[in-house]
Amino acid sequence: MTADATPADYYTALGGEDTFRLLVDEFYAGVADDPLLRPMYPEEDLGPAKDRLRLFLMQYWGGPKTYSEERGHPRLRQRHMPFVVDAAARDAWLKHMRHAVSVLELSPELDKMLWDYLERAAFFMVNTE
Repeated sequence: MTADATPADYYTALGGEDTFRLLVDEFYAGVADDPLLRPMYPEEDLGPAKDRLRLFLMQYWGGPKTYSEERGHPRLRQRHMPFVVDAAARDAWLKHMRHAVSVLELSPELDKMLWDYLERAAFFMVNTE
């Protein structure tokens, strides 16, 4: 990707909806059995959380704007304030997400670009010492 690429170019380069669906499915397969993270998802079924994350990531990377149309502004920190997100939770989240990204088998450049964003987002979400 070049510096003048548009967000839609990133969405397409990453593989579109199929890639984000695989990423999120792999991530939540890990979360489902994680004793630290699983309690943060109040739904009995992780389906609604999976849908929200997939739609958010698709929109962020230049795909359809369905997330904002359905939920409004992402307000990620505000939406996560009811949960204790400390360094341990961040690290657990990153562990499952790193596995999910590796399953995508992206080019090194795209992997780095996606991972850099996910890592920054995880650190940004920490709300408890």
